[in-house]
Amino acid sequence: MRSDRIKEGLERTPHRALLMATGVRRKDMRKPFIGIASSFTDLIPGHTEMRTLERAIDQGICAGGGVPFIFGVPGICDGIAMGHMGMCYPLASRELIADIIETIVNAHALDGLVCLTSCDKITPGMLMGIARLDIPAIIVTAGPMYSGRYKGKRLSFVNDTFEALAQFKKGQISKAELCCLEEEACPGAGSCQGLYTANTMNCLTEALGMSLPGCGTAMAVSAKKKRIAYESGEQIVALVTHNITARKIMTKEALENAMVVDMALGGSTNTVLHLMAIAHELGIRLSLEDFDRISKKTPHISDILPGGRYFMEDLEFAGGIPAVLKRLKQKINNVKTV
Repeated sequence: MRSDRIKEGLERTPHRALLMATGVRRKDMRKPFIGIASSFTDLIPGHTEMRTLERAIDQGICAGGGVPFIFGVPGICDGIAMGHMGMCYPLASRELIADIIETIVNAHALDGLVCLTSCDKITPGMLMGIARLDIPAIIVTAGPMYSGRYKGKRLSFVNDTFEALAQFKKGQISKAELCCLEEEACPGAGSCQGLYTANTMNCLTEALGMSLPGCGTAMAVSAKKKRIAYESGEQIVALVTHNITARKIMTKEALENAMVVDMALGGSTNTVLHLMAIAHELGIRLSLEDFDRISKKTPHISDILPGGRYFMEDLEFAGGIPAVLKRLKQKINNVKTV
């Protein structure tokens, strides 16, 4: 195991002493050391419920026979950072996150990694870090937000805040209605309700094979998401046991599967930026021509916000990414997944 570098042999007596200071037992030294890279923060709606998912992953790792270690990764909400000086930071944070993943995992010689993530630059940053490391890894995305409600209509963040602001300026709605929309458009935890960058990347991570089936669209506050988090903790220990590393899963064919799903759903165009960066870390050449080639042969099979009428919850209730892959099975490469 990679972690033998910090726990095996006479020369590692000081290292074992420090590990025991964290609560690790002597018999735990024979088990895989698994990192949980958590982007929990109270600043981002998509991340506020991650403490519950951290606990589920932690329990799953223990049940699978590993020793869990949680460490923090920063996160920025693109929506809150938008329209002011804060816009300078989200994309740069993607590289920062990849660097943190690489640094912590290599410095502490972890055997495997579960990344708990959700929003725009955080999920691709974690995938980039995993690609560099090439160790067993699983991504747990924290899940979409449910739609809001007002006067019998379902609400979404972009349509019912940005557009509502313009409607108020034109005198089409009152200040009282605008305030109601502010309060109701985002009813709680989760990433914004449509195929914006966060949810698109979460869906593509599942299509890429780096999340367990159903993870990409399982809602943020659902028991299903907790079960997936627990099972991801169990499964990472199995990946370590069988030495199934990230680069054995994130192949060119797997990236093409993600691109097919992206085109079929009509996801955020920011995925071009992120998939190419992930491919770069993998040493795989991905070009705009690849996206163009795949787009020409892939049918558009959904009608989801912001371009369509439906919400992420509708995609989840229709079967999520497994249902999408089933519909596209003639166009999907048969590849290894976590």
